[in-house]
Amino acid sequence: MDNGVRVSPAHRGEYGVDGNIYGVLGISIFTIGLIVLAVYRFQTGHRSVAIAASIGAASLLFTIAVYLHTTRRGKFAVWADILDQLQLRGDERVLDIGCGRGAVLMLTAKAVPRGRVVGLDIWSRADQSGNSRASAEANLAAEGVSDRCELTHADMRAMPFPDASFDLVVSSLAIHNVMHRDGRSAAIAEIARVLKPGGRVAIADLAHTGTYARCLEEHGLTGIRRRSLGWRFWWAPGMATRLITATKPAA
Repeated sequence: MDNGVRVSPAHRGEYGVDGNIYGVLGISIFTIGLIVLAVYRFQTGHRSVAIAASIGAASLLFTIAVYLHTTRRGKFAVWADILDQLQLRGDERVLDIGCGRGAVLMLTAKAVPRGRVVGLDIWSRADQSGNSRASAEANLAAEGVSDRCELTHADMRAMPFPDASFDLVVSSLAIHNVMHRDGRSAAIAEIARVLKPGGRVAIADLAHTGTYARCLEEHGLTGIRRRSLGWRFWWAPGMATRLITATKPAA
């Protein structure tokens, strides 16, 4: 049943950038170096080197632009669409795994005005700039959704919730941060465990989504669908984020 609420991607909080900010800075510095090299080589008559450096710099600038668009704008628009497509009733209990600074958490809270959303994370700063529980709390307050959200510091591989606790589990760019395949499989098993019968899952990630789909099937979920989320959720040209959706059969 559709509750009639349309989620807007507009936001007031500060959500940083995804991934390791030092890696982004390193690529930016290297790009500047290529630009300087191109200018110098043109001035000294080494045109082939200058052209190669210019092409490299242009490619990296485009990659940085794609990345910044996704992390600052695109992911909000895409997740607003995902939540709209789920046609939520508005009173669901929802879990956001790897909630970080709360981007998907706050969008989900806006989609369930009579519901409750739990954000789970260990808040590693290697995964997102300025990542902390305090920043998530500040963003939830800025968005006006603190009253229907709560935060839990816990490992996604061993979640502190009873079986069949949630109507919906969402996760965005989080499960791939678990380094080992067995650990990622454990996280998927936990998702299946905490879902209520009839509950749904929506996982957006840039790696291992085929494995997630197989694990969900192994744990009895049905209606499994895997699809690309398009250019708005690219992290580099052609480096797409994919969405996995599935349903836990009703009892």
